[in-house]
Amino acid sequence: MQITLDNPASAPQPLSPYYSQVARLEHADGSALLFVSGQIAEGATLAEQTRGVFETLTALLRAHGATLADIVGIRTYLTDISRLEEYGAVRREFLTGTPPTSMTFEAARLFRPEAQVEVEAVAAVPAR
Repeated sequence: MQITLDNPASAPQPLSPYYSQVARLEHADGSALLFVSGQIAEGATLAEQTRGVFETLTALLRAHGATLADIVGIRTYLTDISRLEEYGAVRREFLTGTPPTSMTFEAARLFRPEAQVEVEAVAAVPAR
């Protein structure tokens, strides 16, 4: 197994130099697991931020030969859990197939004070 930590140039860059956005665990057969760090996005509303997060996830996965359909697990942190349905409506625009495993938490505060949502994901990339 080979492990690669990456901040793909084709995706938005991390907000801090203290973490990598993607950890790729490559197996001998060419398949891989991608662990994508928690992502936040700019926007005035939860819906705008959620769209930005999923657009960033799309770019990070694409850089490693994967798509949102390859996500097998997702963790979401909301600053207001009562807005779960609003977040879920946007998420369903992006995750259109069989839903991945999922956990959602309420967090009092995220990495940036203006952030209302943060999402991290794990994707399974089949061998080519």
